[in-house]
Amino acid sequence: MNTINKELALPVTDSLLLPLTKLINNTTHNALTINFRDPNYSSEHGGFHPVEIRLEKTAEQWHLCYITEFCFVGHGGYAELVKALDFDFNFGVFQSINGEILLDAAMEFYPIWEQNFVCYWQDLEMFEVSISTD
Repeated sequence: MNTINKELALPVTDSLLLPLTKLINNTTHNALTINFRDPNYSSEHGGFHPVEIRLEKTAEQWHLCYITEFCFVGHGGYAELVKALDFDFNFGVFQSINGEILLDAAMEFYPIWEQNFVCYWQDLEMFEVSISTD
């Protein structure tokens, strides 16, 4: 069984890591991008923001590269899907619409985000999940 490295700059918990491990357990690839999409999300009606999680494998252990949440900015035909939040574990930065800071500055914010995301994904089943490989 493959595992995901838990030595991270943020308190990523088993609530997220265990379901991710189940998704990637049978893959033979060394890099995966997992996309979580609410099929009803739109700029007009809102919904649950899309999330993308990137994992890369070294030896027998997976490493969390980034977690990015997207949102629509703008109205109508001018709305664009942009990064709302980006926890970049490779570069050690946290980015939001307000700017970029060191990842450890998101220490208090991340657990709230993770708890909400896991609830939307696991408990409410709001996302369609797809996996792409390199």
